[in-house]
Amino acid sequence: MDALPKGDETPDRDIADHADRNGLIVLTKDTDFYHSHMILHRPKRLFLVTTGNMGNRALFDRIRANAIIIRTLLERCSFIELTNDGVIGHGHDGD
Repeated sequence: MDALPKGDETPDRDIADHADRNGLIVLTKDTDFYHSHMILHRPKRLFLVTTGNMGNRALFDRIRANAIIIRTLLERCSFIELTNDGVIGHGHDGD
């Protein structure tokens, strides 16, 4: 996979376009992607982390602890959300 041309300075729009062109899922804490997904359906697939401030180790531990449900929801949903209480699937295919 090609890296984003501007690295971490790549505009959200370009990230969404890149993800959509390449069949990728945007994983982010940035709620701007949530608004874009809800209004414009860009990016097409979104994994939003809404756990608040937490260190990377704790975040990765939470993702690992929920890996099976995350995988299942990613197969069925256009948008999933990792919260402090678990994982929520939104935008089920066919809805």
